[in-house]
Amino acid sequence: MRVRLVAAALAVLMAASACSLGDSSSPSGDGGGDGGGGGVLDVAGPIPIENLDPHGAASMDAGTQVASRAIFSQLVISTGPGEFTGELAEKWTSNEDASEWTITLRQGVKYSDGSAVTAKDVVASFERVLAEAGPLAGNFEGYTVAAPAEDTVVFTAGAPDAAFLGKISSFFVTPATAGEDGFFDKPVGSGPFTVESFEPGQDLKLVPNPEYWDGAPTLDALVFRSIPEVSARMTALRTGEVDVTWTMPDDQITQLEADEAITVETVPGPGVFTMWFNSSTPSLTTPEVRRALRQAVDFDAIVKSLYPKTGTVADAPVSPAVFGYAAQEPVEHDPAAAKAALDAAGFDYDTVLRFQFSQPNFREFVQAVVSDLAEIGVRAEPLEKEQAVFLEDLLALKWDLNFQQLGSQGFDAATNLGRLYPCAAKRTGYCNPKLDELVAAAGATSDTAEREDLYAQATEIIWDDAVGMYAMFVEQPYAWRDTVQGFEPSAEATPYFTKVTVSGD
Repeated sequence: MRVRLVAAALAVLMAASACSLGDSSSPSGDGGGDGGGGGVLDVAGPIPIENLDPHGAASMDAGTQVASRAIFSQLVISTGPGEFTGELAEKWTSNEDASEWTITLRQGVKYSDGSAVTAKDVVASFERVLAEAGPLAGNFEGYTVAAPAEDTVVFTAGAPDAAFLGKISSFFVTPATAGEDGFFDKPVGSGPFTVESFEPGQDLKLVPNPEYWDGAPTLDALVFRSIPEVSARMTALRTGEVDVTWTMPDDQITQLEADEAITVETVPGPGVFTMWFNSSTPSLTTPEVRRALRQAVDFDAIVKSLYPKTGTVADAPVSPAVFGYAAQEPVEHDPAAAKAALDAAGFDYDTVLRFQFSQPNFREFVQAVVSDLAEIGVRAEPLEKEQAVFLEDLLALKWDLNFQQLGSQGFDAATNLGRLYPCAAKRTGYCNPKLDELVAAAGATSDTAEREDLYAQATEIIWDDAVGMYAMFVEQPYAWRDTVQGFEPSAEATPYFTKVTVSGD
């Protein structure tokens, strides 16, 4: 078994007030060629692809993101903390205080229908993000956009924003006509692949885009398959029904390592097992109650039992791979103290906490948390929901505990702490004006040391007020068959497939 561990820690982000690329390249490197002849690659990610709209309610959903990276184009691509390469963007600069960012577009880029990608498309796409008011829009409060020339786009922030490049790395450009009835059933994009067929939550079949600016991929087809059950997904990989998968439980990793036909690779990433409390729920409004519930859960034991290979107990809301990480004092597991604190706070033990999650591979973790809470008399009901329902209920705050693996796009805390925790975000029912001031100030300065300090202060508030239970830092495991060549794991669990080929079909 070939096991390759990428263990090098990611570097600390260096925020730049001005940067450019004279010789930028896409994830496909030197280009894939004319397309075709590279086999059919079957992929089964951990989250079904329900939606191909990268601008709306599903814009930050992992399934939508991984599909969008194949179908559409980004302006810039984050390759690590403070590291970016251009796709549609050939060059970018900012003014002195990072309140205005100018993007120069790559020339000659076309959509799969042969039409040109223009600055007007970028403007229309960005304005659609703002109008849809989905999760991605939370990164761009107060922004405006304009196209002063055919190859130039100017983003103007309501305040200085040193984290702009990290935020915009999750933004995809579509034709100005995107959003018209039926467009995202079979969208036109400028990415390396184009859609042949799509059944939401089932299968997405892509074929090479002959118009892709860096050369069409050599794959004959790329097929994303939905296999929700982890055991079924692992069986599909072993039998060759699936060629690539990722986010496997640790016990499955051990089994895959014994298969000589499979490569396993684990990469450090920005993911954190995050369990928000809904602070607007009457029984969860006080930090004392939330802290007590967190103290009742033995995360050390749960992580060691379920994720000995890929998990480390978290000590902050964002991972060490992310700029803005600041370690906090670990919470000691003490059920007796937790029970006493709940009693003192007058907690109603007849309350049943709605504990929602969306992915089968999280069942054991959620159940372990439920079990620990039950030991002090707190009842929590696990509610496993389809991804679309989960997202809808998440935004509507129809839950008391919410489990997600959250990352930080662009490896910057601005896309996590700055996007999800301000009062205006309305994501957790928690509101703290002091926290708002800190994350706003962190996003408004390009002084790296000052940003780190401000995020450290914000992290301390989030941790001490127990806005959530931050259980585990995640290393991202991937597995692929030895018939696959050119596959590169992604720390963000949203890999590219432009350079991949598969043999022996």
